[in-house]
Amino acid sequence: MNFDDTPQEAAFRETARKWVEANAPRELHAELSKSSLGRIRLAHHDIVDVGKAWQKKKAEGGWACLHWPKEYGGRGATPIEKVIWQQEEGVYGKLTQPFQIGEGMCGPTVMAFGSEEAKRRYLPKLASGEEIWCQLFSEPSAGSDVAGLRTRAEKKGDNWVVNGQKIWTSGAHYSDYGLLIARTDPNVPKHKGLTMFFLDMKSEGVEVRPIKQANGMQEFNEVYFTDVVIPDSQRLGAVGDGWSVSLTTLMNERMSIGARLATGVPEMFEFCSNLVLEDGLAIDDPAVRSKLASWAAKSNGLRFTSYRTISALSKGERPGPENSIGKLVSGMMLQDIATYAMDLQGAAGVLTGNDEETVQGQFQQMLLSSPSMRIAGGTDEILRNIIAERVLGLPGDIRVDKDVPYNKIPTKGR
Repeated sequence: MNFDDTPQEAAFRETARKWVEANAPRELHAELSKSSLGRIRLAHHDIVDVGKAWQKKKAEGGWACLHWPKEYGGRGATPIEKVIWQQEEGVYGKLTQPFQIGEGMCGPTVMAFGSEEAKRRYLPKLASGEEIWCQLFSEPSAGSDVAGLRTRAEKKGDNWVVNGQKIWTSGAHYSDYGLLIARTDPNVPKHKGLTMFFLDMKSEGVEVRPIKQANGMQEFNEVYFTDVVIPDSQRLGAVGDGWSVSLTTLMNERMSIGARLATGVPEMFEFCSNLVLEDGLAIDDPAVRSKLASWAAKSNGLRFTSYRTISALSKGERPGPENSIGKLVSGMMLQDIATYAMDLQGAAGVLTGNDEETVQGQFQQMLLSSPSMRIAGGTDEILRNIIAERVLGLPGDIRVDKDVPYNKIPTKGR
């Protein structure tokens, strides 16, 4: 691995740094710096409004969706230049949270399978933050088995009529468009009867119901479809080939999530350096130090593993499975660290606030948010299977429904 920038990369980094210094909303720096342990919540600003303003400014400066072609709103930058930009953007990158699904998952799928007309119409507005996209995959009855979905799309003339339900859709309540996978043929095995579409979230028959979360926020939603009409021109890929199309989305999702997950390790060290227990500072306690040492080793392992990806990108090579591993490990660490911090705090862990209770409130948010990080983009179990089968070459799981038509698979409530 090479940890140094090439001369070209160093010049690009300097240009990016100067632009961020000149244009970033510095009044939000302190608040954004404290937002890594839970979901982003700004005291006096709406994250969508602020995010749109920052995304628009980036697009005008040529810094939005850097790796996309220029004709679709990007910069035509190399993958390593995208990594360098993310490093230099720093905490301000959190302002683009509402656009991460569109940029990291929906956009690449439209770019790969959409018509030229669709790409030129939708991608530039996605890149500039003018339009927000969501991903409509998960369903109540399917769990982690995306191919087990029940939402139906039936062909009627030049349109498709959709009925069904999706759940855990991030940002659906403020999204303009959504990427939707639906079942179009129940008479073939479940992976073969799916088709991918995109739709206007304001279409007649689309109902979005926000889900109240344990941490007090509402980022996820249930989405219901009742006779929703989608033109065939908004189909992505061939009819029945939705699973292959979805793999593009899922691959980008896991890479996107794995690359940006926080672990809470720096915050935990700072917290233990200031927390006074019965026998003194927490960081002087042997049991606490043992925990911190273990997390520090894992954190460094993640950091150096991510450098493999950066080095591969720098050489123009395709990254391996590092980001899937990163998501699996960092998701577990996030929950473990939050749980231990709450144990150390005792009764003080229930406190929330903006002054002396800030740290307690941050770890509380971290604990309540962390389970979703182990589900989003593939559960721990799914990722372990992927790593076992596709990285280590171990035998695949036994699948009793393999090659069985979807409508012949025994299930309740169909």
